[in-house]
Amino acid sequence: MTKEILERLMEENPEALMADGFGSALVGFGRIGPSKTVAVYAYEKCIEILMNRDGMDPEEATEYFDYNVQGAWVGENGPVFLYDE
Repeated sequence: MTKEILERLMEENPEALMADGFGSALVGFGRIGPSKTVAVYAYEKCIEILMNRDGMDPEEATEYFDYNVQGAWVGENGPVFLYDE
């Protein structure tokens, strides 16, 4: 499914930016306004990736992600993160 999401996203916005290292957390794409399509990642899955891949505890993973990934402004084509609580 990720391949199909990426193909469709690139059709809609070839300048869309991905969150490196978080491919398995990609859940789809979303639109910002009528013309900007961006990647959408599951926030909790991103935290799980950091815990499993990098050996971080939940607090470390959350702090790292919030500051270094989600908190990094990479421009209007940057990804968004879905909080599904």
